[in-house]
Amino acid sequence: MDINELKERFVNIYKEHISRPGSDKLLEYLLSDSCDFFTAPASTRYHGAYEGGLCEHSMNVYNCLCSYLERERVKDEYGLDYSDETIAIVALLHDICKVNLYKTSKRNKKDENGKWIEVPYYEYNDTLPYGHGEKSVYIVSGFMRLTREEAMAIRWHMGFSGEENTNTIGKALEMYPLALAAHIADMEATFYIEGKQ
Repeated sequence: MDINELKERFVNIYKEHISRPGSDKLLEYLLSDSCDFFTAPASTRYHGAYEGGLCEHSMNVYNCLCSYLERERVKDEYGLDYSDETIAIVALLHDICKVNLYKTSKRNKKDENGKWIEVPYYEYNDTLPYGHGEKSVYIVSGFMRLTREEAMAIRWHMGFSGEENTNTIGKALEMYPLALAAHIADMEATFYIEGKQ
């Protein structure tokens, strides 16, 4: 799917499911020239390290989260039941912290013949060093209110990855099942869907 198709699909899902006060202003920001959400990569060299990777990753997480929450066991045994709005907010906006985070630069690299050539790459340029999940919560909260569970799911979607305080993340995943579901969806998208590209 190309960038324009991904953008259109993202916007359609957003408009269909997210309607709480301020959500229109957040979408307006995402679509503005001061935001690179739809063209940004998802990382510098790992999953989605290409133009449009962030939007594609967000859509993959949305699809994975929807699929996870539709499982009979998840619904019947675990009792997980969330509104379409909550699912869309958590999945589509979990990595909004990556907006305007990567800059295109150039560096020298040897080609297959050993000749030096200039190649583009993404450079990490964090102008709001506020963490990862917490930065996404901070940005979204500047536009609209999140429920506590939505905030926890966005904040802890990375699970134990890079988190020093394992007691805190363990407690959050125990108390807020949506956080664990978001983490599972994020890992599925990252390693199984995008890892095979």
